[in-house]
Parts: sequence; structure tokens; C-alpha cells
Amino acid sequence: MRPIKLDAMSVHARWAIIVPGSLALGAIFTYLHVPAAWILAAIVVSGAMALTTGEELPVNKQFYALARGFIGMMAAIPLTLVPFGQVVGYLPAAVTMSLVSVLVGMVGGMLIHRAQPKDISWETGIMSMLPGGASLMPALASELGADYRYVALTQYLRLLAVSMSLPLVVAFLDSPAGQGVDLSVAGETTWWIVLLTIAIAVGGEKLGKLAHLPAAAVLGPLILTVIVAQFLPEGHTLEPLDIFKIMAFMSIGWICGGGLSLPALKSFAKQLPATILFIVVVIGVCALTAWPLTVWIDISYFEAYLATSPGALETVLALSAEGGAGPAVVSVQIVRLIIVLVIAGYLPQILRLLGKFRR
Repeated sequence: MRPIKLDAMSVHARWAIIVPGSLALGAIFTYLHVPAAWILAAIVVSGAMALTTGEELPVNKQFYALARGFIGMMAAIPLTLVPFGQVVGYLPAAVTMSLVSVLVGMVGGMLIHRAQPKDISWETGIMSMLPGGASLMPALASELGADYRYVALTQYLRLLAVSMSLPLVVAFLDSPAGQGVDLSVAGETTWWIVLLTIAIAVGGEKLGKLAHLPAAAVLGPLILTVIVAQFLPEGHTLEPLDIFKIMAFMSIGWICGGGLSLPALKSFAKQLPATILFIVVVIGVCALTAWPLTVWIDISYFEAYLATSPGALETVLALSAEGGAGPAVVSVQIVRLIIVLVIAGYLPQILRLLGKFRR
């Protein structure tokens, strides 16, 4: 059966189906506690439309720019909740273990590129395998010229694997049963806070470009959020409203799913065995790095395993609070997130540098 070809005038009709369909499926996935519910729902609905019609789905550039701003802000919120002095105490151990897992991810990405060099670039392979920051990677990938479809599909495959395995694994580990770390971002929502979040999401990219930041649409709002949060009155937070979060998450899904095609899916399917293998390797390496971490900073394996988990930060924080884990979990996760962001943001420069050494 041939795909139904739609002309340019049918774009609005397609969106009239995709938007309510994504909202409905996202609500169902949320009720069922599916990880990354809104993103996956948008991928499924927009991907089905793209494959059925044989046409890519264009996403409004201004809308996607605003959405990426909110994505950067959401990534910044954990960085604003932990005192800097607390992170410093765990810095040597966190940097060492994070670099090990990140390097394994980079090697996996390079091997995937070598296996299929025509379809998967260096940037695409590495960004798809970096542990952590799944919601950020597709946005960064589109900024840096990587294949955001492959990056998104691979990152969310890893996110699903980690989110589903974490509760099963930690159920067999002895939790410290301590007080736990409160990372609640509940704060008073006022009209000026809402306007401020919109202003940061919109203006962060412009300031990021002025500062010559890589992937300024994401890293600009992220850094600006961290700075502005230091001057907020107590009881206020820059966490975007739920409607802005849903909008941002669905934009990622629409960009990924709307660009799907049969050749793209065939290319992804061709690399699926290797992709799954490297995801398992990354999870295994992170679990191994948890052992020396227990001795280095004197924490339980329960805490170390959560601290080194390659992504699914929301699940990690929930299990951490439930098990009474200490501040090490959040501190190590934040350090690795920063390392992943730096490597992803400067990936083209890093690859050029590696190319010089190879010569």
C-alpha cells in the first residue's frame, strides 16, 4: 500500500490531528507511568502521520526555539537546588566516575559510526550514546547538525531500559534508610515568575549567541536560569509551568517523529542490535563504577548505583528520596550532567581536535 500523498495545503489538517492525538496519548502514557510519556506520545503520533503520508512534518521554527528554551531551563533546575559547597566535596570522585561512563558512551558512538559511516556521523553516534540528558540530546543534535531522529530514538530506548530496570535492581539492594535529600521544586507561582520564565526561554538563546556558546538555544537558557535563580526570593522557582513542559516535551517528539521515513527506520533497525548492546554495556559500566565510589566517598552501594545510573534522573531522584539516600546521589548526577552538556555542546570542536591527533 502506497503512502497517501498530501499537498502543502494539508499541513494544518495534519496538525489538527497530531496535536489532540499527542495530548490524548500523552495523558494515557502519563496515567500508565510510562517514562518520557509526552515525548514518546508525540513521536508515535507524528511518526505514524509522517509514515502514512510519506511527508515530513514541519514544526514552526519560533515554536521549537521557545520549546528548546524551556528544555534548557528544565535541565538547569537540578543545578539550582544543590548548594555548590555540597557538590565540591564529591567533585573528584564524581568527575572520575562520570568520565569513565562518558568515555565508554563516546567509544560506543564511534563504533556505531564506523559500522555504518554513510548513515551515522561521528556526532550522531556519540550523542546517541552519551549517558544522561536524554531530553536535551535531540535539541542539541538538531543545533549541531547531527541526525536528531537517530539520537532521539536511541536516547529514549536507553531511558526506557534504565527507567524500567532501576526499580527492579534497587529493590534487591539495602537502602540507607536515612533522611534523604529534598529536591522539591514546589514554589509560589506568580505572574512575574511566569513572565520571567518565558523571557529566559526566549532571550536565553540570544544571550547565548552573544556569549558564543555552542547550541545557544539550549545552553543559553540553561546557564541564564542558573544565574537568575541565585537572586530569586525564597519560596520561588524558575521551573516552567506544566503546560510549558508538555509543550517542550511534545516539540521534541514532533521533531523526531515528524522526520521519520521508511529509509530512516530501516537505518535505525539495521543498527538496533549494536545499539542495544552498547546500551547494556553503558548500564553495566555505570554499575561497575558504583563499586569504587562506595569506598571513595563512603556511601552504600544503593546510593552509588543510583548516583552512577546513566540517565532517568526523575526516577533516580524518586528512588533516592524513597530509600533515604544522602546528597551524594544528586551531586554525582549533577556533575555528570554538566560533563555531558560540555562534551555534547563542544562535540564538533572535540572531534576536530581528535582528528588532528589521528593524523
